Amino acid sequence: MTTETTAQTTPALFDTMSTMRAMRRLKPDPVPDETLDQLLQAAVWGPSGGNMQCYEYVVVTDREVMSRLAPLWKRCVDAYLATTGKYAPKGMDEAAYARMVAAIEYQRDHFAETPALIVPCYRFPEPRTDEAGLQASAQALGPEGVAHMMNTQTRFMALAEGSCVYPGVQNLLLAARGLGLAANITIWHLMLEQEWKQALGIPEDMHTFAAVPVGWPLGKFGPVRRRPVAEVIHRNRW
Repeated sequence: MTTETTAQTTPALFDTMSTMRAMRRLKPDPVPDETLDQLLQAAVWGPSGGNMQCYEYVVVTDREVMSRLAPLWKRCVDAYLATTGKYAPKGMDEAAYARMVAAIEYQRDHFAETPALIVPCYRFPEPRTDEAGLQASAQALGPEGVAHMMNTQTRFMALAEGSCVYPGVQNLLLAARGLGLAANITIWHLMLEQEWKQALGIPEDMHTFAAVPVGWPLGKFGPVRRRPVAEVIHRNRW
C-alpha cells in the first residue's frame, strides 16, 4: 500500500471506528438478506487462528422465532441489570450511565421487533498431536511452562476459540456502521446458553460467543466516549 493510498483511506476507516457506538434503539423495518450477507462476508474476512475457519453464524430474521427469543433476552437483561449493570462503571457519569441503561431497557422491551439477530458460533476441532510432538512441546516450554499450561488449559482453549471469533465480530460491527446499520455486541445470552441453543437448534458441541442485534437506527451515530490513549499505554514494559 502506498503512502498516498493510506492517506486517502485511513481517515474514513478511523471515522467509522470513532463513531461506532452501541446502537440499541432499532426501527422494526427489515434488513435485506443481501445486506446481512455483506455483514457476514466482512466477518469471515476476519482473522482465524491457524486459518481453521471453524466458525458458523446463526442469522435470525423470522418474527416468530424472535418473539420466542424475547423472553430469554429479557431474563438475561434483567439478571444483568440486577447485578453488574446495577452500578455505573468507575469514571462514568451517572447521567450518561442512566441513558445507557434506558437504551438497554428499550431494547429489552422491544426485542421481539428486532429485525435481525446474529449469533456467532465456533466448534474447535480435535487437536492433532503425536508423542514426538508432545515431547518437543514439553521441551520447548520447560517443566514450569508445562505445569502452567496444564493449570490454565480451560482458559487457554476458551481464549483460543474467542480469538477465532471476535475479530470477525468486530469486522461485522464495522461493516454495519459503514452501511448505516445499528448493531451492538452482547454476551448476556451465555447466562442461559443452553436454552438459547435449544431455541435455535444449535448443536450441543457448538459454542456460542455473542448475540448481535442488527437494524436501522432510530437515533443518530455519534462519537464514542473512551479513555484517552495516553492513560492506557505502557511503552516497552508495564
